[in-house]
Amino acid sequence: MINKPNLSGPDSEGHFGIYGGRYVAETLMPLILQVEQAYAKAKTDPEFQREFDYYCKHYIGRPSALYFASRLTEKCGGAKIYFKREDLNHTGAHKINNCIGQALLARRIGKKRIIAETGAGQHGVATATVCALFGLECIIYMGAKDIERQMPNVFRMKLLGAKVVPVESGTKTLKDAMNEALRDWVTNVSDTFYLIGTAAGPHPYPAMVRDFQSVIGRETRAQMQEAEGRLPDTLAACIGGGSNAIGFFHPFLEEPSVAMIGVEAAGLGLDSLHAASIARGKPGVLHGARSYLLQDDDGQIQDAHSISAGLDYPGVGPEHAWLHDTKRVEYASITDDEALAAFQTVTKLEGIIPALETAHALAHVMKIAPKLKQDHLLAVCISGRGDKDIFTVAKALGVEL
Repeated sequence: MINKPNLSGPDSEGHFGIYGGRYVAETLMPLILQVEQAYAKAKTDPEFQREFDYYCKHYIGRPSALYFASRLTEKCGGAKIYFKREDLNHTGAHKINNCIGQALLARRIGKKRIIAETGAGQHGVATATVCALFGLECIIYMGAKDIERQMPNVFRMKLLGAKVVPVESGTKTLKDAMNEALRDWVTNVSDTFYLIGTAAGPHPYPAMVRDFQSVIGRETRAQMQEAEGRLPDTLAACIGGGSNAIGFFHPFLEEPSVAMIGVEAAGLGLDSLHAASIARGKPGVLHGARSYLLQDDDGQIQDAHSISAGLDYPGVGPEHAWLHDTKRVEYASITDDEALAAFQTVTKLEGIIPALETAHALAHVMKIAPKLKQDHLLAVCISGRGDKDIFTVAKALGVEL
């Protein structure tokens, strides 16, 4: 089922401990409440579950594979490393799981105009894809900087019929795209549904996105039992807003034997430009929820940086903030250079080109695996494939295409 009893909430007001909640303009409250009420009904409706399961199987291509990375395991010389292959999904990432769920919900509410924000472009592509599938109007807000470094995904969105709106304000990245999407929503309240791409934003979005993405962790439980006869010992996933990670982790939260590690972007270094909101941030409010944010002493949001557009965000989903404070999940950080090295290593060893976002998790896995016993089961979420990143990687490596 989509809905599953959980360790960390949220409560009825959308709080995970002191995080989460709803901090939005008064104009948006009726829309937020409409989404909350519609989702509360949908997740207990067997017909909605049947539809979601149908599209997961026949459109997305689920279940995605759980693959034993034998050559990477051999190189690291320690833990047994498994890949949960979200890169094999239709559109090439985990984002499509959530987009199918929210598009089905938008249809139930009767909304025919969909807006979304995107950084790496994978959520934009997934949103444009489901809008094409269901015949919905699609507007994607994307930072001008991200458009430049993710041109293949921009073209894919346009081919799918979406209107891509460049955002020139601020750092011209994901934060600014989300700001513009929220402004659009306030302006077009009657016919528009905001399809948020990560486990952030005002309640009910963090929990709703998590629930749709929890298919990742549920499949991993069953697949690891089949492969090894027991649960994994450690899970690892990259963290931007954190939807792939929370979907991966959530079905294991009440299993004390399973350790979990979320890997943030340390960018140029934690004492320089980075996007490590948990490592270097402080609690504050951004985009409708309270969580850890990169901000100065006056509460002004600071610029984030990561070589991976999908992690280039100055905040993190509120459930991750709560899981950090309760010490249920460990959070680490990886630099641009470390991610680039892992990107190349995994590509050459396993014949799998990971997204730069995923490469952050892989880099950390390569650090810790050699220190673990050979019977230690370490599963990493391969959140997306790296086709979209070849121009960025080529530029970083000084290669002309």
